[in-house]
Amino acid sequence: MTSVISKPGASPRFGSATALTCRECGAAFDLGGRHACSECFGPLAVTYDLPPVTREAIEAGPPNIWRYASLLPVPPGIGSTRTTEPGRTPLIRADNLARTLGMRALWVKDERANPTHSFKDRVVAVALAAAIEMGHRVLACPSTGNLANAVAAAAARAGIRSVVLVPASLEPQKILASAVYGCLLVTVDGDYDDVNRLACELAEEREDWAFVNVNVRPYYAEGSKTIGYEIAEDLGWRLPRQIVVPVASGAQLVKIDKAFRELAALGLVPGDTVRVYGAQASGCAPVARAFRAGSSVVEPVRPDTVAKSLAIGNPADGPYVLDVVRRTGGSVTDVPDEEIVAAIGLLAQSEGIFGETAVGVTLAVLRRLLAAGEIDPGEETVIINSGDGLKTLDAMAGAVRVPEPVRPSLAAFEQAYRQASPAA
Repeated sequence: MTSVISKPGASPRFGSATALTCRECGAAFDLGGRHACSECFGPLAVTYDLPPVTREAIEAGPPNIWRYASLLPVPPGIGSTRTTEPGRTPLIRADNLARTLGMRALWVKDERANPTHSFKDRVVAVALAAAIEMGHRVLACPSTGNLANAVAAAAARAGIRSVVLVPASLEPQKILASAVYGCLLVTVDGDYDDVNRLACELAEEREDWAFVNVNVRPYYAEGSKTIGYEIAEDLGWRLPRQIVVPVASGAQLVKIDKAFRELAALGLVPGDTVRVYGAQASGCAPVARAFRAGSSVVEPVRPDTVAKSLAIGNPADGPYVLDVVRRTGGSVTDVPDEEIVAAIGLLAQSEGIFGETAVGVTLAVLRRLLAAGEIDPGEETVIINSGDGLKTLDAMAGAVRVPEPVRPSLAAFEQAYRQASPAA
């Protein structure tokens, strides 16, 4: 391990974070390596005594998530350490797509620009900072692909070991994109929930390993807040009226909502309510089913969808997603695979944004909400593209046609052109 790692037993420093608080019973615990409540076994979340902060101070910060370091559970000076420096991804005004959908103002928060081309670089950066403070020796995770890429890259950058566990059926692009960083890659014969159970058992056995989404999950989840912070900053320090977020574990949606509320509480944005909508694939839609049933209980399902990055059948934050969408006047909707694939193509062909299957889910849900009159086409709306379409090429294999080669002659080209464009 490198010299940046604290000695075991050293007092961790987590910035303005003050405690870990149970999301069920409200019991509070000291900051450190704890992720479940000892009173009721509920999940823990980071609570803060947020310092006064100005827009100008944030804008003067580094061009990555560490410009918001005072609002995260990270030590002072984190921006100068060896991290992958994620964040400050573009918020793209999608006017062509908006016209197609009959909307006034639509934005795409495009997470492809992160170091490993998904939003997971954000959460891993925060988890790594916490792991270093707590003296962990290895960075690890169970993953549906994007998280494995981010953990392997961040550990390589920090100079520590990494172990990633993924389903063997994962897209080969994502498996290779983890292995290239030199991690210990373990493919498991099972789905994500099987992989996650194994990771939880390992986390109990190997106390010096930081499983970013298991035993340091409270810190990890806070990284998603930075998506919400950036959206507000890029809109000129105001909030959109509507946002559609893909739901896998559900933490991204919950933390974006938390970011909006924090900014309003700090006086950095007007305190308007943002209607939050969750998006799931029909082949893995436990939260959407619970929402339709009017239930607060999310029953696990066996995933079967092209959207593998969202294929978490037992989402840890599912009940809290339901809380957010019901409080804000939103909903959780699911869409079938054929609509997901069509939406990926629509976004690519209208805006030049090739997103992974998760954005196909998000855009397809937006189209359903518009058709049902559940979302206002006249209000400013943001959708999340959580990753790069190059990671999920298999999903589009049957949706686009690659023509046969032509001879290198003008006549052959003209013939092919006429066949492809008969009206030209």
